[in-house]
Amino acid sequence: MTPFTPTQLSEAHRALASTLSKCEKVLAGGKLKPAQHTLTRRRIEALRTALALIEREQSEQV
Repeated sequence: MTPFTPTQLSEAHRALASTLSKCEKVLAGGKLKPAQHTLTRRRIEALRTALALIEREQSEQV
């Protein structure tokens, strides 16, 4: 895997966390059609996974 700088990881984490927050707000709104609800739920799971991997990578760089 290509090594990423701490700055790159931090920026990616910030951007993904922002997107996750927005997706969670949309999901909580309860106005999604079933297909959109499923897509948003899966997107949230993927974002949480990506954030966990970034956090793990950041802890290994310290």
